[in-house]
Amino acid sequence: MDKKILLSHGGGGEESNQLIHELFYQYFSNEILLKSEDAAILTTKGNIAFTTDSFTVSPLFFAGGDIGKIAIAGTLNDLSMMGAKPLYVSCAFIIEEGMDYNDLEKIVKSMTEELSHNDAKIVCGDTKVVPKGSIDKIFITTSGIGEVVTPGISAQNIDEHDMIIVSRDIGRHGATILAERESIDITSNLSSDCKSLWPVVKHLLDHGIKPKAMRDATRGGLAAVLNEWAVSSNICIELDEEAIPISEEVQGLCEIFGFEATDFANEGTFILALRPEQVDKALKLLHAFQDDQSASLIGKVTTKKPKKVILNTPWGSSRYLDLPKGELLPRIC
Repeated sequence: MDKKILLSHGGGGEESNQLIHELFYQYFSNEILLKSEDAAILTTKGNIAFTTDSFTVSPLFFAGGDIGKIAIAGTLNDLSMMGAKPLYVSCAFIIEEGMDYNDLEKIVKSMTEELSHNDAKIVCGDTKVVPKGSIDKIFITTSGIGEVVTPGISAQNIDEHDMIIVSRDIGRHGATILAERESIDITSNLSSDCKSLWPVVKHLLDHGIKPKAMRDATRGGLAAVLNEWAVSSNICIELDEEAIPISEEVQGLCEIFGFEATDFANEGTFILALRPEQVDKALKLLHAFQDDQSASLIGKVTTKKPKKVILNTPWGSSRYLDLPKGELLPRIC
């Protein structure tokens, strides 16, 4: 019989102790966590970045990832975008009574693998089990601490003449979740871009790239990031629509459902604002590191319409690229 999560696994007694030691400690093992203190004592060398996020994605398992992978990558990517090396993570699970133990173990394994890409550790956590029907299987909250190795990266630092780069093709995570929810049989390689960004960010920083701003384009996608930047720095961002990399699979789904790829969520794609003289070097580094040529220069910063993002089309017309409105896809991360 398949093993199930019981309410007693969150009761603080013998079953809780077994779950913690036989599952969480087995996969998340490190000297800080195994001390089992009320709080972790941490050591850092300088300024730290601190962030938190909750993850409720549906379905739990999708092409290219699962809720465990996205819970680690999503939080640690927020640290990476501030030029901070991810170090420590806290993790809180809220689990529905009756969840398959094997599914929980798959999620925990996935989290362990993603932590290894960042050389980061889960150092504290919490587990609650709630009655069946209270939630949809599992919700995960992660918080992360990173050591700032490149200070000064900010959405408020962008100036006229800076250039805008996207690290790869956009919209894959949103399109993948949409396709799986709608049970669309896509005979292609469409999968989420979900992954940790610290390795590629470190590669850029180690080779002398000095981003003015960086942001992973999660909920709200490219459109949300650029509109937030335009407001924060009181600048205009003009985009070349033809230069925005979009895969055929993502574009096809957008046309079927009437969405814009620029609004779709990403979980392993980031945007950089750079001085013009660093653009060619940054693109070469991205292409080589990722073994992928989709990283592209997509726009520039001007003063034409402060606080606005303008999309210049291949036909010579222009339109505003606005913030996405409404909830395109709930529970996407």
